[in-house]
Amino acid sequence: MRCPFCGSDDTQVKDSRPAEDNAAIRRRRSCPACGSRFTTFERVQLREITVLKTDGRRVPFDREKLARSIRVALRKRPIDEDRIERIVNGIQRKLETEAETEVTSRQIGEIVLQTLKEVDQVAYVRFASVYQNFGEARDFREFLGKMDGG
Repeated sequence: MRCPFCGSDDTQVKDSRPAEDNAAIRRRRSCPACGSRFTTFERVQLREITVLKTDGRRVPFDREKLARSIRVALRKRPIDEDRIERIVNGIQRKLETEAETEVTSRQIGEIVLQTLKEVDQVAYVRFASVYQNFGEARDFREFLGKMDGG
C-alpha cells in the first residue's frame, strides 16, 4: 500500500480488525519513510458493476460517490456513521447480487430513494429533490402530497 503522504511503497500494517459488521477489514498502517499513520479498509467485491449514465456514458460504480450522496441527504439527521456504512453496504450488496453487471444511474437512484424512505423521511425528501431535479416550491408540494397519499 502506497503512503498517501509521501508516496513510499513500503508501508506496514500495525493493526487489523473487522469493521462494518464484519463486512470489511480496517487496517492501521504506518510509513517508515515519513512516520505518518493512516487507515485503509478492505471490502469484498462480488463483481464489477458498470453504471450507465443518463447521457449514455458508462462509468465504473463508485461506492464513495454513493456514500457521499447518502451522507449529504442525512446531514444533521440523527443517523450515525455506522448506520450510514451499513446502508451503503446494503445498497452495494443489492447491486452486486441482484442487478446485472450494468445498472442505470436511475436504478441506483430508485434503490437509494426506497432505502432512505425507510430510514429518514427528511433525508428521503432531500435526496428526491436532487434526484428528481426539483426546480420550484411547487415540485416539493407535489412530492410531499404524493408521500401523504394524496
